[in-house]
Amino acid sequence: MKIERALISVSDKSGIESLARFLDQRGVEILSTGGTHRVLTEAGIRVREVSDYTDFPEMMDGRVKTLHPKIHGGILALRDDAGHVAAMKDHSIGRIDLVVVNLYPFEETVANEGTTRAEAVEQIDIGGPSMVRSAAKNHGAVGIVTDPGDYGRVMDEMEKNAGALTDGFRRELAVKAFQLTARYDAAIADWLFRQEVGDGRTDDPHPGSYALAGKLRSVLRYGENPHQAAAFYDVAGGAEPSVATADVLNGKALSYNNLVDLDAALALAKEFERPFVCVVKHNNPCGAAVADRLADALEQAWAGDPLSAFGSVLALNRPIDLACAKFLTSENRFVEAVIAPAFEDDAFEHLRTVPKWGKNVRLLACGDFGPTSRAASDFELKRLVGGFLLQGRDLAGETSGDCRTATKAQPTDGQLADLLFANLVGKHVKSNAIVIAKDERVLGVGAGQMSRIDSVKIAVEKAGDEVTGSVLASDAFFPFPDGVEAAMDAGVAAILQPGGSVRDDAVVEACDSRGVPMVFTGVRHFRH
Repeated sequence: MKIERALISVSDKSGIESLARFLDQRGVEILSTGGTHRVLTEAGIRVREVSDYTDFPEMMDGRVKTLHPKIHGGILALRDDAGHVAAMKDHSIGRIDLVVVNLYPFEETVANEGTTRAEAVEQIDIGGPSMVRSAAKNHGAVGIVTDPGDYGRVMDEMEKNAGALTDGFRRELAVKAFQLTARYDAAIADWLFRQEVGDGRTDDPHPGSYALAGKLRSVLRYGENPHQAAAFYDVAGGAEPSVATADVLNGKALSYNNLVDLDAALALAKEFERPFVCVVKHNNPCGAAVADRLADALEQAWAGDPLSAFGSVLALNRPIDLACAKFLTSENRFVEAVIAPAFEDDAFEHLRTVPKWGKNVRLLACGDFGPTSRAASDFELKRLVGGFLLQGRDLAGETSGDCRTATKAQPTDGQLADLLFANLVGKHVKSNAIVIAKDERVLGVGAGQMSRIDSVKIAVEKAGDEVTGSVLASDAFFPFPDGVEAAMDAGVAAILQPGGSVRDDAVVEACDSRGVPMVFTGVRHFRH
């Protein structure tokens, strides 16, 4: 059916003049509202005000303008239903064959720091989603265009089909329309619920219904393995510096595994205020360090496990300088991707132009971040077959005030600082997690083993000769003394764990027999 009447009401007006002029030149009557009507009129395009068409004025600061039977009747009427056609005739309702609508920028508004509740609520679109849903429901007869990127396709379709849109194209547009409204409603529901939690108006952190809607950012070559399809989506309302908000400045397209590792590396880097670098491989840190100079932290982090560091992903919590860039590109070092707040100009130019680096290594800048940049109200989600799990983020970060010495021997100030450093790193290691450190740098990591003593043995082996005089942190309690005995046999000089085992006394006794201090934090950091 040839398009004879179109309704255009857009918040994002990019490209709308071109589409409207195309419609006008083909004799399509254009209805419009408010700012869109003004833009099109000033462009010399013939357009009719919706209030003139409905013979009902806009009111309440524009809140009521398209919510009218002549609008929704014209969109929803079934063209081949005699009763619908008769009702249209009786009430002077004309067909609306094309609806071009995008919505108030709710997500963009709430992403701005300091947005008030009143400002956010004012950006909840009512008329727009109503028209979108009406047109998408009646896609058998009506085209619904919500993406400015589709304007060119609409014009091409009409050119090829004597002013009409094909059934297949209308179906495709309807799918996009419902995807848009689903994301929009999910963003609103999530933001409003977070306000209730943040303002203390509800003690229940779990919403009665949870919808996760994302916008396609990129289709990936494949997932974890080549036979798995994968894509990357942005989630509504994400303001925290993240892989999703970062600018990709250089390198090959990011893979599924790159993105997972970058997210893990950035999460660990956000734990620290001082200059910090972590080296992540297969979602676990294999090296990490803090230092007064970023370049020193990088060198020490890389030294934690140089073999595993090849082909790794790095996160740094300061802008990358030339010293860091030169270290990374020397001695045949290679990484898959690097994420940092920014790259200094000379460092970026060096990384971009060094052979084997410039064309391959992904460089991501995400802006400044730190412990306070993390959104405490955010959820972690794990998909299961037939459902999913939600939990709050593990943002606990123990300090010396949270530590209780369980042994007769007391840790020195230096040992306690190393223990707390290892504990923060251990939060981001797959359980069972063991981290051995010295001078606030990681020497060895044992991750993901089925028994804790196996993780201890792996961490000790990774630490090598440097294990003597080091400290060890465990993400959960030691169920038996064998783990701490293996660590002390290797030369570990102080141990941190949450405690809570029925055999805590036996574990503490094993440490007391060697004069090795052990502190309890009372906080477990399992990461499955």
